[in-house]
Amino acid sequence: MTITQLHYVLAVAEHQNFTKAAQKVFVTQPTLSMQIQKLEEELEVQIFDRTKKPIELTEVGKKIVEQARNIVNESDRIQDIVDQQKGFIGGEFKIGIIPTIMPTLLPMFLNNFTKKFPKVKLKIEELHTEAIIEKLQDGHLDAAIAATPLEQENLKERVLYYEPFVAYIPPGHRLAKKEKLIAEDLDVNDILLLEDGHCFKEGILNLCKSNKNDSDNKFQLESGSFETLIKLSNEGLGMTLLPYLHTLDIRSPEKENLRMFKDPVPAREVSLIYSKSELKIQIIDALQKVIAGVIKGAVTFQNVNIISPINENKKSIK
Repeated sequence: MTITQLHYVLAVAEHQNFTKAAQKVFVTQPTLSMQIQKLEEELEVQIFDRTKKPIELTEVGKKIVEQARNIVNESDRIQDIVDQQKGFIGGEFKIGIIPTIMPTLLPMFLNNFTKKFPKVKLKIEELHTEAIIEKLQDGHLDAAIAATPLEQENLKERVLYYEPFVAYIPPGHRLAKKEKLIAEDLDVNDILLLEDGHCFKEGILNLCKSNKNDSDNKFQLESGSFETLIKLSNEGLGMTLLPYLHTLDIRSPEKENLRMFKDPVPAREVSLIYSKSELKIQIIDALQKVIAGVIKGAVTFQNVNIISPINENKKSIK
């Protein structure tokens, strides 16, 4: 049994296809098939059910893949230890960022990070939280930036900052004359929301959970874009809630429609998330340091009420 064979097994398990798996690991399909067959003969079990389309893992194959992932991760740790000992910060680093954070945070730190650590090759992917958790657990991401807490036992979270919710209220709205809001002012039926899959939407629903009004709506709309929600709000179709960093790019005339909440301000916790195996920890440390440096002047709120992205649980930070 070799580490290479285990890499091949993991590739087939991921792609459920020998040809695609071979392309992924940069070998010919016959070579990959032969090595997996050798492993199966050595173990005297079938890892894959080749009669199924797409290929499926056998019951014992599922257990083997789980253990293979642990072994491959531990073998990667050897190179990681050497890199840390040498003080080397480089190599490929795969990071996922949720859609409501990427457009505002990424431009703030990316240029700074790439200049400071030119030997790191960042591979950045925009993903929803559910996909991020799955890819971190499967080893397809080295780290991620998302709203927390996620309450995942095998993942670690380092808080980067607390980002307040800001209301966008057009003229003529029932709350337009209020200088500052409280959660009880909100009615979820009056708020234009992001589509399903966005944890920012879940945060809003948790914030408004006790204030839901059962009145009939003339329409129901969910969008994947804050810009769309703002435009619809300007048409008098309701208010919306935005992450604080997104409001920094709003045009001057529209800034008059922004309303902050009274302390403690409802906010989301934004964290750097990674596996407890702590592979490539030197790059994770560097990433946190760079982001902390650029975010310090942009988000300075401390008295906040953290709204969970996954359930009603809240915690206060002062």
